[in-house]
Amino acid sequence: MNDGASAQRFRRIVPDGGHEMIERELAEETPVALEFNGIGYAVLMATPEDISDLVAGFLISERLQSPGDPVVEVALHRTDKGIVARANLPADRTAALLGRVRHRATDSSCGLCGIENIEQAMRPLPSISGKSMPGDTAVFRALGELDSFQPLNARTGAVHVAAWANASGAVQMAREDVGRHNAFDKLIGAMRRAGSAWNGGFALLSSRCSFELVEKAVLADCPMLVTISAPSRLAVDRAAAAGLALRVLARRDALLAAVT
Repeated sequence: MNDGASAQRFRRIVPDGGHEMIERELAEETPVALEFNGIGYAVLMATPEDISDLVAGFLISERLQSPGDPVVEVALHRTDKGIVARANLPADRTAALLGRVRHRATDSSCGLCGIENIEQAMRPLPSISGKSMPGDTAVFRALGELDSFQPLNARTGAVHVAAWANASGAVQMAREDVGRHNAFDKLIGAMRRAGSAWNGGFALLSSRCSFELVEKAVLADCPMLVTISAPSRLAVDRAAAAGLALRVLARRDALLAAVT
């Protein structure tokens, strides 16, 4: 047993009124407070594993660091109410940090309200630098391998996975979390901390293709994003503008390639 799951007893009930006591493992979900340069930045609800990876990827997603920047050290403090993750960014990132804190404070109180916040949410994305594209046979291979990289989901049936597959489709690394955004941030962060690059590979996510996940992929300079479920209109448009290839509704027998 690890921090990712814990046992819970249930009464299993069938239509004829019969029942039995069973035990299932439940995925853990805990508050993770992020503090950068002594400033409370955000609180995420996450699976309490691979938190340093989560922070390293989250900094890319928030545009507080670039993929080529040095990985910052993360200090983790576990309390009875959750986890506090602290990291220090270089002094030249202070202005960006304070600016994002201001917008995040507004987001948390009332959603994306006001012209300035909409502009923040829809900031232009950079263009993908990698031009090497894997073939679709690689995607089908990765889909076939994905189950073996989801041990926590096999136990709980309640978490997402984000995986990095190489150009031939062999899964190299994966991270799980109750949140699809967290899982992808963990993967991006784990790759950064390991010094790994996409090298013509791609990301495979067990989720729908939302615009936030497209943004994370682009900011991590991932050349292709594959998702198990469908995309939104905005996700397809944002991916096309940045040169991110999409493969969606990906199953072992078929997938959809967005055509723009």
